[in-house]
Amino acid sequence: MLKVLLTRRWLAALAAAAVFALACFYLGRWQWGRHVTAHAKAHRITSHYTAAPEPLGRALPGVGTPLPLAKEWTPVRVTGTYDAEGLQLVRNRPNDGNYGYEVVVPLQVPGGALLVDRGWIDNAQTAASRPDIPATPTGTVTVTGWLRRGEPSLHKEMPAGQLASINLPEAAQATGTHLYGGYLIVKSEQSASSEPIARATPLAAPDTDEGPHLAYAFQWWLFGVAGFVLVGVGIRREAAEQEAVAAGLPPQPKPKKVRIWDEEDA
Repeated sequence: MLKVLLTRRWLAALAAAAVFALACFYLGRWQWGRHVTAHAKAHRITSHYTAAPEPLGRALPGVGTPLPLAKEWTPVRVTGTYDAEGLQLVRNRPNDGNYGYEVVVPLQVPGGALLVDRGWIDNAQTAASRPDIPATPTGTVTVTGWLRRGEPSLHKEMPAGQLASINLPEAAQATGTHLYGGYLIVKSEQSASSEPIARATPLAAPDTDEGPHLAYAFQWWLFGVAGFVLVGVGIRREAAEQEAVAAGLPPQPKPKKVRIWDEEDA
């Protein structure tokens, strides 16, 4: 069999199998990395989402300090006063298959302001019209919700009062406030005056599906091994045929394929 392997044709086939296996190895590593990222995200959500709220200062020390990734989706409860003049609409936000806006408002707290996402609203009838926005609570408000890290900038010029994404530096510039290094998705709001609070549509719970990346990783690695298996089977078959010829044995006839219409005519 070694003699067959050392022929130019099978050495080329072996080299092609090695290149294919190397590509499959790195594709598998890529899918494995996506699985690790998705698993870590799902773990952060499931371990934090239903936990008891903690004070803001314990999860997010102060203005200018980015929220650590490990603290994302941490529930917190904070008391402050909304800056209604700083209200911004984040455009092109999906909700149940529709696109509209998310309403974000700075909440003035000791040491700075925390950007609060109060929920989703639908688009107006026309692009030039302003959508219906729930009234921002006045006075002291206690807000409970989940901390999120800021989003990347989309580098778009936006009309006054709108943001392309929840990018905290851009939001700080638009609102004229010193924002904490994370923002809050509202779960509940309670006014000190006990007055009813108008709310936008609450945002959907985060997705914890880890996707098929783990299965894809193992599939790619198996494909890489399969290339060598196919080459090995081909080499073994050719070596067996050469040994049969050298021993003077008649070649084994290949089994005839039986077609469906052949079976019907029999």
